[in-house]
Amino acid sequence: MKKALVLGATGGMGYALVRELGNRGVEVVAFSRGKEKLHALYQHEPRVTIFPGDALVEKDVIEAADGVDVIFHAVSFPYPEWEEKHPLCIEIIVRAAEIHHAKIALVDNIYAYGRQSKIEVNEDTKKEPHTKKGNIRLAMENRLKGSGIPSLIVHLPDVYGPNAENTILHETLKNVVQHKTANFVGDLKVAREYIFTLDAAKAMVELASREDTYNQNWNIPSAHPITGEEIIEILRKEAGYKKPIRTVSKTMIRFIGIFHPFMRELVEMMYLTEDPVILSGKKYEAKIGPVPRTPYQEGIKKTLHWMQQKM
Repeated sequence: MKKALVLGATGGMGYALVRELGNRGVEVVAFSRGKEKLHALYQHEPRVTIFPGDALVEKDVIEAADGVDVIFHAVSFPYPEWEEKHPLCIEIIVRAAEIHHAKIALVDNIYAYGRQSKIEVNEDTKKEPHTKKGNIRLAMENRLKGSGIPSLIVHLPDVYGPNAENTILHETLKNVVQHKTANFVGDLKVAREYIFTLDAAKAMVELASREDTYNQNWNIPSAHPITGEEIIEILRKEAGYKKPIRTVSKTMIRFIGIFHPFMRELVEMMYLTEDPVILSGKKYEAKIGPVPRTPYQEGIKKTLHWMQQKM
């Protein structure tokens, strides 16, 4: 892989992918609608070409993909827009890959797995999504698999890290940095996975750099499942945070959703805070080696530092 296109380059995973690709000497086209944010993040990066564009405009994506070996799909949309925009975005990316004979690497989440009773979910686990968003993600995966284009689908838990602002954990960390009363979504005693974006990018770029990893699914787990109570303990130690933290329950989100479309869409995903999907990394470890696993204390510290610098 000599040249790559990262769609959604101003998001958390997009930023981590651009960084990892650049560190490996790959030329990167950083693509996003936010021209100012693209410049703020990448104007001093010698291997990065900034390309302001819209992932829902075919000519923009086709032009940006000229000469690239791999197209990384890290585009995110607000929950209320998923049904309309995700299928269109996939069609455009497939078309661009066909024209330029490029491969596709999809940043995916765990929604398509639906509710799972297994302790660890592997790549052979049957996907039976029971939510609207889970069905949308599975349809995206199936579209890629049916396209005939070499593609890999990388499933990640909830992410956190530098520049990862549209995440559940970011809302907690943001208020901690601002010394405000913070909210934590879900039960504080339930252990869930949060993957550090730079770890996820390392694993994904490694997979995308190989020839024998395509046309497959890959699960990339976090360092380990962690409870909200353990996260709060880290925040108290690393940030000196002393304010109380409010727990946001499904009932509260359902009530807020009466007035707020995003929160209304979040309700159906709250099962993940009660009965988390935990990913197995055994396939990656058998093929590639150890999964990158930054300890939470270190990852949260780096994320807080990034946020403090932005302030």
